[in-house]
Amino acid sequence: MTNRENILRALRRQQPESVGFDFVFSPALLDEFRHRYGHEDYQERYRFPLRCIELDPTRLKTDYTIFFDELPPGTRPLDWNPEWGIMGAPGPTAHFQEMLHPMAKFESAEQVRNYPWPDWLEDYRWENIPARVAGLKERDLVVCAFMEMTIFELAWYLRGMDRFMEELIDEDDIAIALLDKLTAIRVGMARRYAESGADVLMLGDDVATQEDMMISPALWRATLKPRLAEVIRAAKAANPEILIFYHGDGNMERIIPELIEIGVEILNPVQPECMDPVRMKQLFGDKLAFWGCIGTQTTMPFETPQEVKATVRRLIESVGQGGGLLLAPTHTLEPDVPWENVEAFLEAVRDS
Repeated sequence: MTNRENILRALRRQQPESVGFDFVFSPALLDEFRHRYGHEDYQERYRFPLRCIELDPTRLKTDYTIFFDELPPGTRPLDWNPEWGIMGAPGPTAHFQEMLHPMAKFESAEQVRNYPWPDWLEDYRWENIPARVAGLKERDLVVCAFMEMTIFELAWYLRGMDRFMEELIDEDDIAIALLDKLTAIRVGMARRYAESGADVLMLGDDVATQEDMMISPALWRATLKPRLAEVIRAAKAANPEILIFYHGDGNMERIIPELIEIGVEILNPVQPECMDPVRMKQLFGDKLAFWGCIGTQTTMPFETPQEVKATVRRLIESVGQGGGLLLAPTHTLEPDVPWENVEAFLEAVRDS
């Protein structure tokens, strides 16, 4: 069985020959990897079974600083999402940044519509995507299209959480214009990623805390669910075989049945500190695959290497039974994760 066949079987809830894996290094652990191996390509070194594709760089030179009265020294576009105009001031620790919102002072929906939006849908940014997808498939890799922070998170990143949440509840024109514009962009991107032949479309918004939903299920149902459904429909219309992945930190159990209803097939990260992966498998394993399940607040930073291996084996034997599991830490591996635990995770997955 090829790598692609193996991973896609698991994600389609069929028994694979082995369980796949994934993780992301923080800058501190990337530095450690670089020190050990002399390069940065840990995905190649560890033979990750999948890769994410990226669009060609934008040609726009938008000056988003005009939307801010004053910026603290060292402020720059967010490292992990620079094209939307959201800025990041230096944070208190490690690589973290304080988010600054370019639409914080907008007073009308017209200002939202006239914002200098990224040119994600311009043809020149997509010209090389089919070749990239084909090249990765020729290397026997599963191809993922990253579109997390799909609608809700980007909306409040742009507007500011307090203001956006108030306007969302009030059905204010600014909130509706913002959601509609982001949905239109994401629909177009989903369609083109699906047409390119990507195997997995990675969607998601953090709509929950570790205790419960961040917004009521009723408000989510009225505002976010239909827009997310529109994005999924566009992808599936272009390529019915593309798998729909949804990322949502925290305890979002109350909306999982409705995520399934609108076409979500893979749930991530299944954060064990607030959603028991074994219970999720029992409740939803006939309709969902699970990508994650390894705690980054518990297992990776605080367990011994032997305990990490035991946790991996336990999840493979339970959540992985019959397929439907790709193991991954539930968030970026931060500086408090011992290197020995990274190695233990990899060894346990490969020995499974």
